[in-house]
Amino acid sequence: MLLATNQLQLVIITGMSGAGKTVAMQSLEDLGYFCVDNLPPTLLPKFWELMKESGKMNKIALVMDLRGRDFFDSIETALDELDNTSFITTKILFLEADDAVLVSRYKESRRHHPLEPNGSVLEGIKAERELLSDLKGRSQLVINTSNIKPRDLRERINQEFKAEDKDVFNVQVMSFGFKYGLPIDADLVFDVRFYRIHIILIKCVH
Repeated sequence: MLLATNQLQLVIITGMSGAGKTVAMQSLEDLGYFCVDNLPPTLLPKFWELMKESGKMNKIALVMDLRGRDFFDSIETALDELDNTSFITTKILFLEADDAVLVSRYKESRRHHPLEPNGSVLEGIKAERELLSDLKGRSQLVINTSNIKPRDLRERINQEFKAEDKDVFNVQVMSFGFKYGLPIDADLVFDVRFYRIHIILIKCVH
C-alpha cells in the first residue's frame, strides 16, 4: 500500500502519451479521489492550498503531462515545494509503454502526438521520453502498460492505492418483474420462480 491515511493525499499521474493515464485517472476516481486533468504545474501549490482550506477533500489525483508543455518546465519546482510541505503525502505514478506499442495505439486512435502534431509519431515519442526522464526518475511507481489490458491496469491501480477499509466485496440484491425487462445495471440475473414452486410442493407433501 503506497499511501498513508493520516495526511492529505496527492497522486500525480504522468508519463507517456498513450500509456494509459486516462484509465489510471478513472480508476482513482472510482476509489474516491477528486481528479483534475492537465493542471499546469505552476498552479499546483495554489490548488493544493485551496483544497486544504476547503477541508472537503483529502484525496486528490492530478494528471500532468506534456500537453501543457509551455508550463511543464516548472513541474520540478512545484514538486520540490510539495515535498517540503509536511501535511501532504505526494506520490508520482508514471505510466510508460514501448515505442512500438505507443505507435500502434496512435495508429488505432488516429490521433497526433502532442509534441509532433504534424510530424512523425515516433519522433514525438522519442522527444517525450527524453523530456520525461527526470520525472520518471523521481516517481514512486512506474508501470509499463505494453502488455497489459486496461482492465488489468485498473486492477493494478486498485491494489496500489485502495484504502484498507475498502477491501470489501459489495453485493446488491434486487427483485424485478420479467415483463418490465431486465435491470440495465445488472451483472447477474437469476430466475428463482422455480424456488417458490419447490417450496409449495414440499409443503403439500408434508
